[in-house]
Amino acid sequence: MNLTLHIWRQKNSSAPGKIVPYEVKDISPDSSFLEMLDLLNEGLIEKGEDPVAFDSDCREGICGMCSLVINGIPHGPHRQTTVCQLHMRRFKDGDDIWIEPWRAKAFPILRDLIVDRTALDRIMAAGGFISAGTGSAPDASNIPVPKPDAEESFEAAACIGCGACVASCKNASAMLFVGAKTVHLGKLPQGKPEQLARARAMVERMDAEGFGNCTNQYECEAVCPASVSRTVIASLNRDFLVGTLVRPF
Repeated sequence: MNLTLHIWRQKNSSAPGKIVPYEVKDISPDSSFLEMLDLLNEGLIEKGEDPVAFDSDCREGICGMCSLVINGIPHGPHRQTTVCQLHMRRFKDGDDIWIEPWRAKAFPILRDLIVDRTALDRIMAAGGFISAGTGSAPDASNIPVPKPDAEESFEAAACIGCGACVASCKNASAMLFVGAKTVHLGKLPQGKPEQLARARAMVERMDAEGFGNCTNQYECEAVCPASVSRTVIASLNRDFLVGTLVRPF
């Protein structure tokens, strides 16, 4: 496959950026998207040019580091797939492919296709935990959990924190991410005591970080590689409302 890549290049957060075209040739349809970028970078290094900076880690669709917008879609055109699991057979010979970083105020660009997503970490630090005493683990059957609650919690826990929901939203909202984390913990007995305070703290931190509000466009659900349902946003809104009303003053 021969392709033309239009890639966002930016030296640092304060420098201006621009789209730069590159030609790549003889790309195997069986190679992954990141392997294709590796081949591009090998060629650039041989020419004495700066390679394209992009994030990656596990390359198994687990960590969520591969944060690229491909042809206007976070993680690319294949649904429920991260960039590292996207293969070049999804494209056609001669295609023009546009590659950009996540676009959000809360995700400042560090270099080229790499953005700073530590805002999500700060949201987690605000309430994405349980305050349970440590010690030997209890037997699994000691605390009964209704099957529907367990399934909903496990489905929400599938969120890998990649930030695609933010990149796809016209408001750069992180509600799907925050909803997934609060539902994951709030549906289990260990997370129940702090359920309302958790939602309030994480939403307040999300707002402070500069993320926008949800206006029910559901683009977040469409691009989520873990297929987290938009219903977690409704659960988050309920917990936040009740948690705000019962806040101690």
